[in-house]
Amino acid sequence: MSFDLFKINEDHEAIREAVRAVAEEQIAPHAAEADEREEFPKASYDALVASDFHAPHVPEQYGGAGADALATCIVIEEVARVCASSSLIPAVNKLGSMPLILAANEEVKAKYLPPLASGEAGFSYGLSERDAGSDTASMRCRATPSGDDWILNGQKSWITNAGFSEYYTVLAVTDPEGRRGANVSAFVVEKSDPGFSFGAKEKKLGIKGSPTRELLFDQVRIPGDRMVGEPGQGLKIALRTLDHTRVTIAAQAVGIAQGALDHALGYVKERKQFGKHIADFQGIQFMLADMAMAVETARQMVYTAAAKSERGDDDLSFFGAAAKCHASDVAMSVTTDAVQLLGGYGYTRDFPLERMMRDAKITQIYEGTNQIQRVVMARQLLKD
Repeated sequence: MSFDLFKINEDHEAIREAVRAVAEEQIAPHAAEADEREEFPKASYDALVASDFHAPHVPEQYGGAGADALATCIVIEEVARVCASSSLIPAVNKLGSMPLILAANEEVKAKYLPPLASGEAGFSYGLSERDAGSDTASMRCRATPSGDDWILNGQKSWITNAGFSEYYTVLAVTDPEGRRGANVSAFVVEKSDPGFSFGAKEKKLGIKGSPTRELLFDQVRIPGDRMVGEPGQGLKIALRTLDHTRVTIAAQAVGIAQGALDHALGYVKERKQFGKHIADFQGIQFMLADMAMAVETARQMVYTAAAKSERGDDDLSFFGAAAKCHASDVAMSVTTDAVQLLGGYGYTRDFPLERMMRDAKITQIYEGTNQIQRVVMARQLLKD
């Protein structure tokens, strides 16, 4: 394994400063409302599009900002610091379009990446199914050849920003008799395609401002030129995609944890008990030190994995899984401790910490549960 370090440069710091201003001034004021109403944060989307932070990863040749993987993680981290639901806008846009960037031909890239870069369209990712979550190779969604086209039938579950996004990268079995895992292909599905619809919005514990719905396919005709990569290469493309995008979920987790720590610090410096600020109690100080240490170690792992994503290092699978696993565990731990530090107030909606704690939980689950991340890491270690 290579342990080459990342390097934060002046451009990265400028991006952090710019996105933090957008997040605090234009996204944070709507975060509680988006959670309470379980509505997509359109104000956040508009603010991110206006500042070119909604899909910063899209290459410049397709009209994007061309941000590297580290810069994209910084954007997601800073948005998640105030609103996890809003941070899924740049994160899921990368997840949905990464298969195209990795494997699509030039015609597909030229058709779908520019609308994403301009903010005209969002991009989601359809891999999981009701009975094919961690075991993605057992998917039942089928794409049957029909002349030069494909007929898509089946469903996908737990799809982030479903219904809002205009485009979807969907994985389907194209060779039912083929070898398991090597019989899946990837396609771009458009929201307007006849026969394509959405299930009801899931009622969730957290990230309530980001709609999660099923994708339903009933005889959906997909032109053959919308295939991403080669036939039978879909699952390989999907797993390569996750190697890169698990790093963005790790960045989201770091942002949530940092936001919780910031609020806890502000509170303990003001709150008084027994005649002095509770920040003066050594037990509180030790908690804060442990929280900050955990956040910073997670951040360093995320940035290292982001640098490996940018370079396409051979050990990205390990580092992406490790960053996602560790950062999400940190987010859950730090938000729980932050709620504890506020006592009864932390348990109320008057403060954002209960929302952050609820939002943190999903980072341990989506894009592969943390149990699966440990499987990925172990396989990489044993392979090496």
